Amino acid sequence: QALGTDGGHGHVPYRDSKLTKLLKHALGGNSMTMMIACVNPADAFIEETLCTLFYAGRARNIKNDPRVNEDPKSAMIRALKEEIGQLKVELNNYRQLLLEENTAI
Repeated sequence: QALGTDGGHGHVPYRDSKLTKLLKHALGGNSMTMMIACVNPADAFIEETLCTLFYAGRARNIKNDPRVNEDPKSAMIRALKEEIGQLKVELNNYRQLLLEENTAI
């Protein structure tokens, strides 16, 4: 089965090449990946150029779902800090409203 031809369902089979093994975490993992295929227009390198283009075409079909790797505790701390910030803003708004009411009386 060719690399990435399974429609993005399940495990992506990696072929036995050094390049694929080096890139296996980037090609199917949790990251954005950009591939540049370098080809040679000379007739002497036609087979290598075709292999490179076929590989780049198959790698293009791989769909990644990149997201920020965050520890659950760190995520909770970040969310609580955001909530504290929002509550401080709300408290300042109420204080301002209370001051305005006291000066109006």
